[in-house]
Amino acid sequence: MNAVFPSPDDLDFAKGDGLIPVVVQDAATLQVLTLAYMDRAAFDETVESGEATFFSRSRGGRWRKGETSGDRLHVVSITPDCDADALVLKVRPVGNACHLNRTSCFGEEDAPGIGRLARLERTIADRAAADPATSWTARLLAEGPKRAAQKVGEEGVETALAGAAGPDEELASEAADLLYHLLVLLRARGMTLNTVLDVLAAREGRSGLRGA
Repeated sequence: MNAVFPSPDDLDFAKGDGLIPVVVQDAATLQVLTLAYMDRAAFDETVESGEATFFSRSRGGRWRKGETSGDRLHVVSITPDCDADALVLKVRPVGNACHLNRTSCFGEEDAPGIGRLARLERTIADRAAADPATSWTARLLAEGPKRAAQKVGEEGVETALAGAAGPDEELASEAADLLYHLLVLLRARGMTLNTVLDVLAAREGRSGLRGA
């Protein structure tokens, strides 16, 4: 694995009688998926395998997510809190995190806020392999960046017109179309939403720049 993870020697397993609580979060959408626990062995296995492995208090032993369901959690990063007695696991989920076949154990709501854009970006990436005859997204991607850029231009004009004189519902609808086609364009160019967000973050606090 390429990511840098904390050393288990720096973690305080003793405070929780050998267990550390772990908040599992979707690395793309930042949605909280579940809360679990790790002992030292589960932590070591997670780092070695790259897949989230926990200590099940009900089973009294190790448990790697997906061993029976096939819904796995590929680990992107592991971050301890300031006391080194709790962890945040950012993951790329394959399937559902909840045993009730839901995305998250914390209710049925999908990724909140800007996380929905990351969810849409993931859907666009999945549709890239679909049949262009049946998928508009696949068709746009097959036609290349110029076609996607044309659609961004068209939707940008329609969004501006709706913003200038249209009702709120029309503006929201046109803005949604614009965001969708912008994500398709980024995908067609081999870029991601995070590329854009990194630019915005770099501009933060710098006066005199657009978008700051």
